Amino acid sequence: MHTTEKGNYLIEFLPYIKEFAGNTFVIKYGGSAMVNDELKMAFSKDIALLKFVGINPIIVHGGGNEIGDTLKKLDITTKFHKGLRITDEKTMEVVVMVLAGKVNKEIVLNINRFGGKAVGLSGVDANIIKAKKLLLEDVDLGLVGDVEEVNPDILMNLSKSGYIPVVSPIGFDDRGSRYNINADTVASSIAQVIQAEKLIYISDVDGVLDNNGKLISEIKIKDIDKMIDSVLTGGMIPKVLSAKEAIENGVKKVHIINGKKHHALLEEIFTDAGIGTQIVR
Repeated sequence: MHTTEKGNYLIEFLPYIKEFAGNTFVIKYGGSAMVNDELKMAFSKDIALLKFVGINPIIVHGGGNEIGDTLKKLDITTKFHKGLRITDEKTMEVVVMVLAGKVNKEIVLNINRFGGKAVGLSGVDANIIKAKKLLLEDVDLGLVGDVEEVNPDILMNLSKSGYIPVVSPIGFDDRGSRYNINADTVASSIAQVIQAEKLIYISDVDGVLDNNGKLISEIKIKDIDKMIDSVLTGGMIPKVLSAKEAIENGVKKVHIINGKKHHALLEEIFTDAGIGTQIVR
């Protein structure tokens, strides 16, 4: 990129920096962006930059690939049902070890390498995520949970004090049972409770695509129901429905972006054209 083009590109950021300074973004971090080393570094730089310009990011991360790899090394076999890992006690021990230990601390380390002040937490810490067992009629998922209550105090206190909370999606109930919860669900629940300016899903696709494979840059929530099973299919359906729920409960905008593109987060937030799909009221 020519020097003048770089300058114009950065100038395009200014009104957005001014608009969003002081606001909170909840960012669900998952997919290939968590696996590729270059993408990890790009994401970490983006998060540090958001904090430097006055935006308060709260990160909720996945880690399914890491969990799967570790279970394989330990010769533990698991099954899936509708994309959810059936989780017994032995599997749950691995989930906690991988998510709250390895994955969470690696994200924290990478952000802090670039000047951020990230703090790693799980949903168990400070009672962030009270959970309940996810009940399905046709199968017992074991220790797979759903969010019952979010207690955001520690997240907001850390954000106000200059820190970047990084949350692994593990919750607990009053009996002391821990639950493996879908990271999209946790991110959406946190965003709703704190009335976040933005909820951003980092995924492995460009966003919502039409029937010709072309990116849909904006969707209004009133149009979502009629898009199901026509434009929206597979794993995109629950993601978009969770976006709809978030907006109906006070989140300003939801974005779905492709984490396989370097600095996709900055391009979506700070440029006129954006790079993914935004879902709005």
